[in-house]
Amino acid sequence: MERRQHSRHGAQTTVYIQIPGSGGKVCRARNLSANGAFVETENLGLRKGTLIEIAFAVTEGKVTRIHRRTAVVAHVTHGGTGLRMESLAAK
Repeated sequence: MERRQHSRHGAQTTVYIQIPGSGGKVCRARNLSANGAFVETENLGLRKGTLIEIAFAVTEGKVTRIHRRTAVVAHVTHGGTGLRMESLAAK
């Protein structure tokens, strides 16, 4: 059963992950939705529940916007990290 509230969209965008106490890391997003992302990562030592900051660009027509969000690590797999983003309404 699908639990997502928003559909995922394939993405080929760069995501900057700011890890508390460890600095930042540039990664590739595999997919994005309004509430989450799956990011290709190497072993960054992230654990489920870790709060991180992310930044990524989205181009809509001729306009490119930089999005900055707080995210929680939802899961870590061999291929990457699933992130659940803070609700836009909470900002």
